Amino acid sequence: MTYFPLILVGVLLNAGAQLLLKEGMRRIGHFSFAWDNVVPVGIKVISNTFVLGGLSFYVVSVVVWLLVLSRVSVSFAYPMLSIGYIVNAIGARFLFGETLSVWRITGILVIITGVFLVAQN
Repeated sequence: MTYFPLILVGVLLNAGAQLLLKEGMRRIGHFSFAWDNVVPVGIKVISNTFVLGGLSFYVVSVVVWLLVLSRVSVSFAYPMLSIGYIVNAIGARFLFGETLSVWRITGILVIITGVFLVAQN
C-alpha cells in the first residue's frame, strides 16, 4: 500500500487524459472517416489544445506507470486502473453533463468494492 499514491497519480493522469481528449473532440465535433477528411481533421486534432493536453497527460501517465510496475506486482497494480472508470464517470457528469443512471452508479459501486478487495493484500 506504500505505493498507492504513485498508483493514484498514474490513474488520475490517465483519467485526466481521457477527459481532456473528450473536450478536445467535443470542440472539433463529429466527423466522418473518409480520405477527404484526413488532412483537415488531422490539422484540427493536432492543433487542439485539449487534445495536446490529453496526449501529454498520457505520456506522463505512462512514465508514472512504468515507475509503478517497477515497484508493485502487476496483479495488484493493474486492477487499480479501474479507479479511472470512477473518476471519468464523475468527471463526465460534472464537465459534460453526462447521465449517471442507477445502473452506472451500481457499476461504479461494484468497481469500488473490487478495488477495495484487491487492495486488501
